[in-house]
Amino acid sequence: MKIAQIDVYQVDLSYAGGTYRLSGGREYTSFDATIVRITTQCGLQGFGESTPFGSTYVAAHALGVRAGIAEMAPHLIGLDPRRVDRIYDAMDKALVGHSHAKTAIDVACWDVFGKAVGMPVCDLLGGRTNDALAIISSIYTGEPEDMRARVQAHREAGYRGHSFKIGEDPLLDAKRIAACLADAQPGEYYIADANGGLTVETALRTLRLLPRDADIVLEAPCATWREHMSLRKRTDVPMIWDELVTNDVSVAQLIAEDGAEGIGLKISKNGGLTQCRRQRDMCIAAGYTMSVQETVGSDIAFAAIVHMGQTVPKHLLRCVLDTRDMVSLKTADGDFAVLDGWVRAPEAPGLGIEPRMDVLGEPVASYS
Repeated sequence: MKIAQIDVYQVDLSYAGGTYRLSGGREYTSFDATIVRITTQCGLQGFGESTPFGSTYVAAHALGVRAGIAEMAPHLIGLDPRRVDRIYDAMDKALVGHSHAKTAIDVACWDVFGKAVGMPVCDLLGGRTNDALAIISSIYTGEPEDMRARVQAHREAGYRGHSFKIGEDPLLDAKRIAACLADAQPGEYYIADANGGLTVETALRTLRLLPRDADIVLEAPCATWREHMSLRKRTDVPMIWDELVTNDVSVAQLIAEDGAEGIGLKISKNGGLTQCRRQRDMCIAAGYTMSVQETVGSDIAFAAIVHMGQTVPKHLLRCVLDTRDMVSLKTADGDFAVLDGWVRAPEAPGLGIEPRMDVLGEPVASYS
């Protein structure tokens, strides 16, 4: 089996909530998605997606995704997409870094692989667990009571976890955290996510304003490795890393330095399913918890999230992010129903999705 053609699609994904706000005054109203279709000589097709969270989140942007694919795609024609590690070797040889550009190709190869052998991707990634996956909300910054109301709305929809954004004045952030926790129910999981927007000083001031029993995990509080490690020495609040953990090397270093209790494993930020499979195993060996997410994305990105999340042992998986809840456009269909806040990977081969080609439109680039 060989890759015969690679098609690239561009789709604008409007944020379903109007304006999404992060620390540092970062705002997003729409996301530029890149979707890849790989077609083999025998006619099998696979799809993958990479949708950066704008250009101010990590070192990734949508134009860079498509430019990276243009560099790599000619080197992949004629290769076997089922040999996912060898495909990644070829991508690395053609382009250093730029994991976000490699993700859409990588995920599409896994989709082809699953269809070729009649198995869902999660079983190829190591085998599904028998457990349903808890869905987490993504609550952008705002006034405390508004954030409390949005947490409650997601709770009523069945969400078991809540990730809420902080990263400004310590007093305001402490009020936001208190508001989001005000109606907490047993078994819920709360992440206070600063997206690197705090200094060590403002993080400590925020944490010291909280009640001692505030049951939160602090995610990505600071912008640099040094600041994170400095804060780590000064608080016993559990910490998970995100923006600074993007590849095998950074995961290994984080574990070696005992820098956190877990990570946010985001498919495109961490390099696709092939890379995330290895990083997942490193975290399992270290006893790290994981939330499996994406920067943002549509149905195709969500399918990859669910398949990866379905392979993480129950005691280490905290939640998965339903990116579909964040955007207003549906790009594919599949058996990914969320029931009372829980989702399972489908039994269909590959990712288990059927892209809506009328939504994707015509390719913006093709390689054969």
